[in-house]
Amino acid sequence: MAKEQKSKAKKEQLKGKAKEAAGRVTRNAPLEAEGRAEQAKGDARQAKEKAKDTFKH
Repeated sequence: MAKEQKSKAKKEQLKGKAKEAAGRVTRNAPLEAEGRAEQAKGDARQAKEKAKDTFKH
């Protein structure tokens, strides 16, 4: 399950980066903000999984 969550985190980060870039190019501030928020969500998920791994070992 941990690998599944890690891959989900990476997908969220990449999707967020794409949205942020698209928002920046089209000058769509809400889309850019949504992308940053999605990246932050992915970062948080990744940090959580890393912490779980640290305590497992």
